[in-house]
Amino acid sequence: MSAAPTVWLTTLGCAKNQVDSEKVEMMLGDAGYARATDPESADVVMVNTCAFISEARQESVETILEAQDRKKAGARTVVIGCMAQRFGVEVEKALPEVDAVVGLDRYGQLVETLDDLTGFGPGGSGDWSPVTVRRRPVMDILDSVNRPRPTVPYAYVKVAEGCDKPCTFCAIPLIRGKQRSRRPHEIRSEIANLTAVGVREIVLVAQDLAAYGRDLGRVTGRGGDEGAPGIVDLLRAVSDVDGLDRIRLLYLYPKEIRDSLISEMATNPLIASYFDLSLQHASGRLLRGMRRPGDGGRHRELIDRIRTSDGAATLRSSFIVGFPGETDEDVEVLAEFLEDVRLDWAGFFPYSAEDGTPAAILAGRVERGEVEERLRYLNGIQDEITAEANAATVGTTMRVLVDQVEDGFPVGRSERHAPEIDGVVVLDRGRPGEWVTAEIISSIGNDTQARVVA
Repeated sequence: MSAAPTVWLTTLGCAKNQVDSEKVEMMLGDAGYARATDPESADVVMVNTCAFISEARQESVETILEAQDRKKAGARTVVIGCMAQRFGVEVEKALPEVDAVVGLDRYGQLVETLDDLTGFGPGGSGDWSPVTVRRRPVMDILDSVNRPRPTVPYAYVKVAEGCDKPCTFCAIPLIRGKQRSRRPHEIRSEIANLTAVGVREIVLVAQDLAAYGRDLGRVTGRGGDEGAPGIVDLLRAVSDVDGLDRIRLLYLYPKEIRDSLISEMATNPLIASYFDLSLQHASGRLLRGMRRPGDGGRHRELIDRIRTSDGAATLRSSFIVGFPGETDEDVEVLAEFLEDVRLDWAGFFPYSAEDGTPAAILAGRVERGEVEERLRYLNGIQDEITAEANAATVGTTMRVLVDQVEDGFPVGRSERHAPEIDGVVVLDRGRPGEWVTAEIISSIGNDTQARVVA
């Protein structure tokens, strides 16, 4: 080809996939590829897939098929990400029109694969042979890749890959392998690069964020946690990066939350006192079936410790509904827990039986209609709690980061709002990337309206 091929990349799934996509785009840009303005004009249409639950896989397949319908004649289709990693062979068989399937552990060969597909690059031939997808990631090639300039003043930074926890419902270890933490200096360097181009809030993500660094002790030959940097060490190591105004932590496994982390989040002015707790349920019987620690009482103890340390802390969690064997009594245990602890935010998700996970073979499946009824019931309880929590902020002032302008109004987030999953603060004025002090004047459901006072 005489001109650089263009690539259109669609991303599905979680924030960790979004980080991967940003780095893939930068890696392809460094290799000479250009970003397409739309899928119809692209030479390569790429889909970064999710495979966490069956609904996510179905969405991935539908997105791939849509990409096939929209692409121009002669364009290539490439599937990457979690579904490519775990179900790569199945994707090749079920979707023969896909030109390449590249799993997570093959990203180091992604440029070479595109060169072969397009005839571009030093070794590009225009020919392609199927990529064999290994089942476990062995190399995190994207860790060393810089990020493109973001379009919003916040960015996700992935500090670890994989997970060591034995949760019976979760396929993440099957897809992304065991936990592999990045070195603190690498993370600090990435954050510094982001703040240098205007990012003001960094959102740290990992499958098991509170356990960050534990595996680094194994890498260096030290037993246990001795000598390995932990999450508190990481927070202190990045807190003085120039231009960084706020750090937020997502995905905290409850048993890994130590008093040292709670204290650091309460006293370090740069860290949002925002606890995203992965509780999953309040029924001890079900949690044991999930191979998760604790029960409603233990969850309450953790929440009490957090609120004792910082009475203004924001609490979010997610819960699985319809796990095998769940009864009406278990649902009432969870409902009473919600009423008791009054979380600021919560999400409820139907259980999905994932092949290869221990829970997939458990008896006691809950009918889909019953699961949907339980979801409506629990969401209704939490919606009222969240609305009350938001209404309680009326008349207070908050420091808000303006993210963007929507329908002519600046929209931002305070410390109690995580990007893309919680409500927003609608402002009367402000520019993206600007910090403002705003007085909350009204609330409607998840969102609040505010007047800028400084």
